[in-house]
Amino acid sequence: MFDNDSRLAALRRYSKKGLGWVFNTSTFTGNVAIALIATYFFRELGYEDDVNYVFLVGILAIGLWITEAIPPFAVGIFIIAMLMFGFGTSYILDEAQPVEIYLETWTSNVIWLLLGGFFLAEGMKIAKIDKSLFDFSLKRFGKTPKKLLFGLMITTAFGSMVMSNTATTAMMISSVLPLVHILGKDHSFSKALLIGIPASAAVGGVGTIIGSTPNAIAVGALQEVGFSISFVDWMVFGLPIALIFVYSFFTYLKRSIPKNLTIDDLKLDQITSKGKADKKDKNAVLITLFITVSLWLTEPIHGVPVAATSAVPIVLLTLTQVITAKQVRALPWDTLMLVAGGLALGLAIVEVGLSTIIMEQLSKLPIATIWLVMIFAFVGILLSNVMSNTAASAILVPLGLTLSGMLGVAAPLITAISCSCALLLPVSTPANAISYATGMIEQKEFRKSGLFFIVIGPVISFGVVLLWAWIFIGSN
Repeated sequence: MFDNDSRLAALRRYSKKGLGWVFNTSTFTGNVAIALIATYFFRELGYEDDVNYVFLVGILAIGLWITEAIPPFAVGIFIIAMLMFGFGTSYILDEAQPVEIYLETWTSNVIWLLLGGFFLAEGMKIAKIDKSLFDFSLKRFGKTPKKLLFGLMITTAFGSMVMSNTATTAMMISSVLPLVHILGKDHSFSKALLIGIPASAAVGGVGTIIGSTPNAIAVGALQEVGFSISFVDWMVFGLPIALIFVYSFFTYLKRSIPKNLTIDDLKLDQITSKGKADKKDKNAVLITLFITVSLWLTEPIHGVPVAATSAVPIVLLTLTQVITAKQVRALPWDTLMLVAGGLALGLAIVEVGLSTIIMEQLSKLPIATIWLVMIFAFVGILLSNVMSNTAASAILVPLGLTLSGMLGVAAPLITAISCSCALLLPVSTPANAISYATGMIEQKEFRKSGLFFIVIGPVISFGVVLLWAWIFIGSN
């Protein structure tokens, strides 16, 4: 699927020559050396050994995430192993310390919430709801090309709020690909579709906690310091931001579509969805989706934690045999490993006081504290364009927690949302990679969405989240 990614293709060819392990090993060793050198100079500042050790783990993790010497999920496991070794033994520190808090990230509410979302996404794919989404967009919006583009973008955005952005993009791209082949890759409408759909999936995921992994990381980090955000709480600010993102980008994209292009020119009769899913499977998925989302939305009423609610799709979809053991084994378990490692690193940074040290240094900058939030947001989106947005948010979110008052809540949320807006390169997000892998769009075309959201993403999230924080937190 990613063969058209020049960077990954080059690495594959390198690996086929039998030298891939040399490249990975040397890169890993280089990251270890850099981390050790950086820590050596950091120790000169006179901080405690536990601070120095977490600094070492953090620098090494960042380097491994950026260079991908080992897969991102392996970095997550490696982080927890290093924290267990460093704090659970007397080899690094003078005496062993409790390490249960780092192991508990594997069973945090965030992990269970994501797992429930994975089961829902898999069930929707099996039930061919992707075809239903395209047919819905066609019937509801297919009056003009611009309206159809908006319909497909908004449908993708809402789909990504309850499914993974990757799965949503894969479904919607596969649905419109026949149309793109008919029009040709140079057609303006083809380019708009192949840019608009992945962008809508990425930023549409901002609408709910489960829509994007950085969202869950921010919620999990806030929960660790005693501030809980429910599914509905997130949607109060997340849904408006997602809709603003999608509509503003649609307004930007529609200018590239010729005014004289008509719906008949698209030859939609040639791509009508064919094939139907098993009716039993589809009904089971729709009922499960309704029950699960309803429980998530009504958490303030019934008080059942989202982690417990996430068991509903796991139980119902396996009970009705929509999802079998084969599909379960194919779920993205690696994402859960990455998230657990990221949460553990963030927790360690806060526990030993490293985040406070960093914020003390940042507070010395000749700028108002509120603008540090914007700096985190821009750094987050820039980092996410060259590395995993999950990893970027895992690095930056804990730093935002150290701000005082409502900014300590707003900063992690703004940073996480900004990390989801990275769309500059095909490798910036799996959604872009899926679109690029069709071979029907060039890499340079992603600059439109990338540059647009580098500006719009942090600004919109900054304004909306701060307004929400001022109304619901600042007044308390």
